[in-house]
Amino acid sequence: MPRTTHGATDANRPIAVGVDGSEAALRAVDWAAEEATLRGAPLRILYASLWERYEEAALADESVEPREAVVARGFVETAARRAGDRRPEVRITTLVLPEDPEYALVRESGLSGVVVLGCRGRGGVTDTLLGSVSLAVAGHAHCPVVVVRGDRDGAPTNGVVLGVGTGPAAAATQRFAVEEAYLRGVPLHAVRAWRHPHKAAGHPLLTGEPAHFEQRQATELLEEALGEVPSDLKVERHLVEGRARDALLELSRGADLVVVGARRRHGRFGLQLGRVTYGVLHRAACPVAVIPELS
Repeated sequence: MPRTTHGATDANRPIAVGVDGSEAALRAVDWAAEEATLRGAPLRILYASLWERYEEAALADESVEPREAVVARGFVETAARRAGDRRPEVRITTLVLPEDPEYALVRESGLSGVVVLGCRGRGGVTDTLLGSVSLAVAGHAHCPVVVVRGDRDGAPTNGVVLGVGTGPAAAATQRFAVEEAYLRGVPLHAVRAWRHPHKAAGHPLLTGEPAHFEQRQATELLEEALGEVPSDLKVERHLVEGRARDALLELSRGADLVVVGARRRHGRFGLQLGRVTYGVLHRAACPVAVIPELS
């Protein structure tokens, strides 16, 4: 049975996972099946692609199914068997859609608790880069998106890593990270970075101890973010001088999951991921959860 959750996601909503026939997608299916088990949620396996619906044979005989549709059905059936063998207790449904995968997955995110994707597709993108579908979905989804990076299945891990942001919108990211650590029974590693300000000779605002001020402010933000963490959850605080991205990447080497926010502003277009989130998505050594933060 899963542990008690703290409201970051709705257990009645499915864990959705996109597949494309790649090994990376099958690793995403494994991760999604485990997540569905932890949350007591159903698993929904989806394949979407714009294919030519009428091939020459189909033009002569409407009973002939387009080859791409046959291949797509094979992808989701293979993924469903794999998930079922891994977690037979999880209820699994499949869906094949002849449409743009980014559009289909973003729409699916409005009905899902979490959307899970592999870090690369059939295009052969190198391990250090993120596939265009995963990047687009992470930048526009309505629910948390987990991009499964690395290959640590069964390897010991040391917890969930949270990139602590600022402002009311960051609370959603913090709640998700706390819930993930709680569900898995692992520590939460909360990271807040600060930068030493450049000293400008004679500038009245930068005299005294500006570095101590920046460090103290970062400490206060970190403590404020952790103010409502359950007392029975082990928390490791990481106050780091330097770039947040570098600290998160370093901790990702032994982590179950890195959780970062994506600040969404109404009326703005584009991915709106931010430099830290973008960098972690491309280079982390473990799965990365991107949480939409609406402001």
